[in-house]
Amino acid sequence: MPHATVVLVVEPESKPRFVAIARALIEEIRRGRLRPGDRIPSTRELAAQQGAHRNTIVAAYRDLAAQGWITTSQGKGTFVTGQLDPVPTGGRARPLRKPKLGDPHRMGFSTPPTVLSAMPPRAVPGGRKPIFLDSGLPDPRLLPSALIARAYRRVLRNTGLLGDGDAQGWLGLREAIAGTLAAQRAIPCTADDVLVTRGSQQAIDLVARAVVRPGDAVVVEALGYRPGWDALRLAGAELIPIPVDGDGIDTAALARVLERRSVRLVYVTPHHQFPTLATLSASRRVALLASCRKHRVAILEDDYDHEFHYGTHPVAPLRSLDVDGIVLYVGTLSKVLAPGLRTGWVVAPRPLLATMTRIRSAADRQGDRPLEAALAGLFDDDTIGRHIRRMRRIHLERRTAAVAALTKHLSGSVRFTIPQGGMALWLDVDPALDPDAWAAAAAARGVAVAPGSRFTLDGTARPNLRLGYCSHDPGELELGIARLAAARSMARTRM
Repeated sequence: MPHATVVLVVEPESKPRFVAIARALIEEIRRGRLRPGDRIPSTRELAAQQGAHRNTIVAAYRDLAAQGWITTSQGKGTFVTGQLDPVPTGGRARPLRKPKLGDPHRMGFSTPPTVLSAMPPRAVPGGRKPIFLDSGLPDPRLLPSALIARAYRRVLRNTGLLGDGDAQGWLGLREAIAGTLAAQRAIPCTADDVLVTRGSQQAIDLVARAVVRPGDAVVVEALGYRPGWDALRLAGAELIPIPVDGDGIDTAALARVLERRSVRLVYVTPHHQFPTLATLSASRRVALLASCRKHRVAILEDDYDHEFHYGTHPVAPLRSLDVDGIVLYVGTLSKVLAPGLRTGWVVAPRPLLATMTRIRSAADRQGDRPLEAALAGLFDDDTIGRHIRRMRRIHLERRTAAVAALTKHLSGSVRFTIPQGGMALWLDVDPALDPDAWAAAAAARGVAVAPGSRFTLDGTARPNLRLGYCSHDPGELELGIARLAAARSMARTRM
């Protein structure tokens, strides 16, 4: 049986060449020049035609056979697969062209509207040595990476950790977290009360999806954490802001809201209010719990940096006072170790915890079992405890350095109260200065700070800057705050 006439247009620049030859044959089949059942040239014949080594054609045919385009019959030859649907030729064959990319912004389908925070753009610093004072994150250079790597290598020897696991998290890590919470935060819990997550953000998202339904009202602090708000909004929540002051969220204002409308959840950061660092006062803690108990409203307590308190004992979480099963407690190791090691947790009543675990398994199956097992070992030998104590000392030194630099360079332009803990400072800005313009001008000089508008629901301006001091050493803090001072003259004067 003679073979079909094949005239291939092969892209000369394509590498490897067998791929280009295979693509050219596919194009001939798709255009109908080669039809199902047609015999194609032998590898020797096509190699001679293309001036290629026979092994190149053999590789191309193997690729085509693996994809189902051709079949080989012993002693008869190689044929276009008979099951292929014929494609009309539509005229002369066109040369093979590279796929043409369409408009990357064009969508050929519809999606439902997504309402997220009106996040003002972050001013990214330029220059040879940019300094980020807008994050409130730890310094990854201080991570005990050698110890973590050793623990990780140790657990990887256990191949069982590379298979499927419990969506609730590695049991050893849940036991370690529960033991820490019970001993250090007065939260009575066991491993069965803990769900390990990929950071506190996933914990907040799981709470939102398990508790909130579209149209539900959720109370939030009027200054707060936008990613957490976004998780609630994606679940369909209507966010109701409540003012915050030096004693945390205004519980009297909250009580008035709860009296006049149905609310599903209250999202708060009582230990170090984000972003102001205010600690919720004792009387307001009692009032918050009482109001939510009365109206059967859940409380989402985000205790994102509980470990960092300086010279004082940390305030016990709301969860430690909860006897009614209304507080959902979220924590994280991201502020302790590094944000890239995504590990957090949520403690909640067990029926809700079971629901969140099922939701998590549908979206994420399970966490990083080797990492969770390694972290459990680091809890057991107190590596994490020693690291926390070391970081607490270093953060206190850096807070002292930041306060000294602010006093030296910006006295009169900013005022602030030194918080008893946390990882940042909340600055009140001179009314003659525009914080947003100041942040933009500072970024142009190589330092990033966060204006107050980044912490409001709609991005409206606030007379504040937030300055994180933990991710840079004292020399870098001095340089960054000096740059911030140099940029002050570029801030627009309020009219």
